[in-house]
Amino acid sequence: MDRYDYDSTQPSPSGSGEPNSRPGPDSAFTAPGPGAQHHPGAQHQPGGQSHPGGLVHPSQQGAGIVCEHVSRSFGSVHAVRDLSFVAPRGKVTALVGPNGSGKSTLMLMLASLLAPDQGRVLLHGIDPSQDSPAVRAMVGWMPDQFGAWDSLRVAEVLEVMGRAYFLPTAQVRTRVQELLQLMDLVPLAQQPAHVLSRGQKQRLGLARALVHGPQILILDEPASGLDPASRRRLLKVVREVAENGSTVLVSSHILTELEEMADHVVFLDGGHVVDSSSVRDLAARPRPWRVESLDASSLSRALGELRVHHHGVVDPAHTTSGHAETVVDLPDEATAARLLADLTAKGAAVVSFGPATGRLEAAYLATDAANREGAL
Repeated sequence: MDRYDYDSTQPSPSGSGEPNSRPGPDSAFTAPGPGAQHHPGAQHQPGGQSHPGGLVHPSQQGAGIVCEHVSRSFGSVHAVRDLSFVAPRGKVTALVGPNGSGKSTLMLMLASLLAPDQGRVLLHGIDPSQDSPAVRAMVGWMPDQFGAWDSLRVAEVLEVMGRAYFLPTAQVRTRVQELLQLMDLVPLAQQPAHVLSRGQKQRLGLARALVHGPQILILDEPASGLDPASRRRLLKVVREVAENGSTVLVSSHILTELEEMADHVVFLDGGHVVDSSSVRDLAARPRPWRVESLDASSLSRALGELRVHHHGVVDPAHTTSGHAETVVDLPDEATAARLLADLTAKGAAVVSFGPATGRLEAAYLATDAANREGAL
């Protein structure tokens, strides 16, 4: 077999496509004490060790969110089916899946707004069905649609939420100012919340979720409607929350930004987990790479001499880059590095060489969900 030729149908590192680790029923956790609060700057000690696929077994310390064989139906519609996964503390875990895969239903259960029909969820060791107030005190929940009270201004929304979490009056005032500054909402502080744009409401929604310094942050499509600068701010804030020891679970269809934000990814389809991995480990999976060259004939000749299977070299006259281009399917980044070195040695006049898709996008496009009729 040629060094660049491989079977693109080979199974992913997760093997059968089942989750890499399934929570066990006898997990022991140390729950936060009554009234425990977490604020930016507070440090938790995760202490957990990664298992294959980048997830943490719940018997270890450091498990932030645990789902054990969770199911939830709405009449004849099975939104979540026997779903199990673990999201570690101090990390950002991404949920990826098509519409209708169960992401929002799962997040509602984690926020204690829905109860599972079967199985259980644990948030820092606490079952919402057993102690919903304790879970709500530690969870910051940002739904995909922000509901704003017509009578409240932006700053007042945050004040009301701070009081709802029983923060002292002086602390509420300080916290509101911090969040207005953090989410670039100071110029909008006295604007009626219901007249904000979609992106402005998203920024206010995240500020509202952070008002009590949550130990667990659950975000459903947080980047929807955000401009590029606001998306960069979102990325920075979410990473800082995780680095300060909180558990972050985020769902989004914007996979390029999830890749920058997340440490781990869980792929859902049909209400259950079909794959999971650390984002770092996705580098060892197959994906397409784009090669650009100053000269089409030199690139074609080098690819032929190296016996590299490719998708055809496109003449510079027919590319937006003005360079000769081709796409090569490669099994991992190590192979890509070798190919680049060999193309350069063969005089291929390469001026650009990089992944044609991101790690998360390539992994998602390899799932059955992405290739199902009607998925695109």
